[in-house]
Amino acid sequence: MKSCKDVEIICTKIQYNEATLLDKIKIRIHVLFCKTCQKFSKKNTELTSLCSKANIKTLPNEDKEKMKDELKSRT
Repeated sequence: MKSCKDVEIICTKIQYNEATLLDKIKIRIHVLFCKTCQKFSKKNTELTSLCSKANIKTLPNEDKEKMKDELKSRT
């Protein structure tokens, strides 16, 4: 059995398609018995769905680096 903290991490990995098949199986078994993790998993799935529908994009790495450089040059 995975601990609840492990389940939280794996749920996040699932959200970003980074979890292994074994992780997914282990999490499903844990969630069957843990009501807290059931709620967390459900909310995480809802959040993922909402983010997908909202078409949220992150800033490209090049732009992030430019911003970091600008901030460093100001100090």
